[in-house]
Amino acid sequence: MAAQATAPKKAAKTRAPRPLPERTCVACRVSRPKRHLVRLVRTAEGTVEVDKTGKRAGRGAYLCPAQVCWRLARTRKSLDQALAVTVTAEAWVALDTYAERLPVALRERVGDGEINGGTETK
Repeated sequence: MAAQATAPKKAAKTRAPRPLPERTCVACRVSRPKRHLVRLVRTAEGTVEVDKTGKRAGRGAYLCPAQVCWRLARTRKSLDQALAVTVTAEAWVALDTYAERLPVALRERVGDGEINGGTETK
């Protein structure tokens, strides 16, 4: 039997890893991977709620999982601007309840928290 010539196999194409989607915190304006931020959504009824799944319908905005950013968003009204709605006092009570479970600040933050809420990063 004659040996059949086999064609050289092509090297498998390696795909570059997909880039992680990044979002910006509306309070401190730091860009982070989407899954490292908390999504807030304006529902069709006009209420603002925490979106734990990240897939709810409605206009969304992102905040860092730190109480510092939640306070900044409230004082600067940056959440109101990002969601194009005035966040009611009742909504802030619910959001503050959620924020109480978050750490005060993220570890990579530096600063005393006095001048601009400790939003400087290394």
